[in-house]
Amino acid sequence: MASPTHDLSLIGVCDGDLDPKRYQSSYLTNKVGGHPDWLPVISRLSPRCGRCGAPLAHVVQVYCPLEASPYHRNLHLFACTGADCNGRSECWRVLRSQCLETEVGAGPTLCKPAPAQGAPLTATDWCDTADDWGMEEGDAEWVGCEKQDRQVQEEVTAPNVEEYPVSSEMDVSGRLQDLSLGESHDDVLVFRSFFISVVEESDLCGENNDLEHAQELLRAYESRERVVVGELDGSEGGVRSGGEEKYEKTKARHGDVIFSKFMKKISLCPQQILRYCHGGKPLFISEPPSNMAQVVSACSSCGGSRTFELQLMPALVSLLQRKSGSAEVELEFGTVLVYTCTNSCWTAGSGSAVEELCFVQTDPDQQLFK
Repeated sequence: MASPTHDLSLIGVCDGDLDPKRYQSSYLTNKVGGHPDWLPVISRLSPRCGRCGAPLAHVVQVYCPLEASPYHRNLHLFACTGADCNGRSECWRVLRSQCLETEVGAGPTLCKPAPAQGAPLTATDWCDTADDWGMEEGDAEWVGCEKQDRQVQEEVTAPNVEEYPVSSEMDVSGRLQDLSLGESHDDVLVFRSFFISVVEESDLCGENNDLEHAQELLRAYESRERVVVGELDGSEGGVRSGGEEKYEKTKARHGDVIFSKFMKKISLCPQQILRYCHGGKPLFISEPPSNMAQVVSACSSCGGSRTFELQLMPALVSLLQRKSGSAEVELEFGTVLVYTCTNSCWTAGSGSAVEELCFVQTDPDQQLFK
């Protein structure tokens, strides 16, 4: 399938509980919460908060091999649940891990053979197609890799509990003091786990049934914020053809035009918990810092540039509840932007995950998503 353009975004939504008594997840699984499923060759360490030093909770696992790459590839996001650490970038960590098919051993296999090495790493390539993150057209259930995952075992008592890994390359940033070997999971909060199902954002624009609901959400938002965003017609950008984007001239109550644009962009699918667009443009929820180019530092492993890959969305906040059943919100954020090495650098045979960069923006109007 043709490589997706940088303007194409994939939208992740919650797709039901991942009950370990019924399903055994693997590194091929895209999921919220639970314990991370590491590639079999990755060494285990425990990431800690860069501010308070507490062990971090696993938030999201994404299986995201790149087109024309011979590597399995995962991103794992962790966050500190301390009250004083909410909304701070240094309290989040994202680890990228990779391995070759030959290194997997007897573990789960890819849905198709890995492409030959040598082509440029320019786009994502999930299982059966590059654009649908493992879903077949018209199929509401996971297929390909995820279908394999759900059918592996029906009576698994519980997933294995393993320690967290971290990149050995992070000595350059002086953060090894935040890590420890052989730590017990007893002190680590575990979030309730959910499957993540993914669709192309462009497909949402053609679903007229969803437009009516989106219009209602927009009208409610306009009334609450005293701002005119515009009508939706399903076209890119969401404004009626030939219409004027008045939100740019009328600021919201909090004075944040960026937030108004953010709300308009996600209105076709307010329940989205993740957006993926490798090499694309992030969707900021508030004005980014003027020195954003400096904030997105060079890769800690190879020193090369980083590019935007994915972001977590406000709707995820309400799903991040303790596995024990507590309904309390453990994390609050507006969006969490993830930037990864442009070349996805990796040393063949490496057993250490590489740390990438998280940039957190707080939500200027958090109550809208509760």
